[in-house]
Amino acid sequence: MNADASTKRPGGRSGRVRAAVHDAAVALVAEHGADRVTLPAVARRAGVNSSTLYRRWGSVAALLADVAGHRDDAGAPPLAGDLRTDLERRATWTLTELSRPGGIAFFRAEVAPGLDERHAGLRECLDRVSARFRPVLDAARERGEAPPSLERVLDRIVAPLYFRVVFSLPATHDGYVRTLVAELLDGPRGEG
Repeated sequence: MNADASTKRPGGRSGRVRAAVHDAAVALVAEHGADRVTLPAVARRAGVNSSTLYRRWGSVAALLADVAGHRDDAGAPPLAGDLRTDLERRATWTLTELSRPGGIAFFRAEVAPGLDERHAGLRECLDRVSARFRPVLDAARERGEAPPSLERVLDRIVAPLYFRVVFSLPATHDGYVRTLVAELLDGPRGEG
């Protein structure tokens, strides 16, 4: 076997199979919840042989982690040119993505049972969510503003969003996000 034959091509049949399997997994998680999805069910929905899924992913958790790692952020709201508005829009979008049916299942899949896989999955998740907010901060700096650091945005906005969704705590999208952004940019408001 030559070196070219052993590498996976991103497109072609392999790419079509991956896309069909990802679409089927997302639909089934949204319909039934991640805990009720099986590889044979995904294979049936995708129109492929279940042995393909077992060979390529091995488990539903691995498949969902792969889906999470390849999620497209093409639906990101465009930058408005105002730091507060842009942070609110990106945070609302993030909360909406996590809150939709099956949304958190893909994050949970990244938190794999094995320690090394868990660290790798969490690192990928952090990189992906950082990439959502970095353009907002970069654009503000380009306008001559002094935005908070990415670390502060992750600590003060992103972490509370994930916490609320992971633990199924209620959060109205707009009001909750506006409060998080205001506290980051203006400082915490007094209690009572």
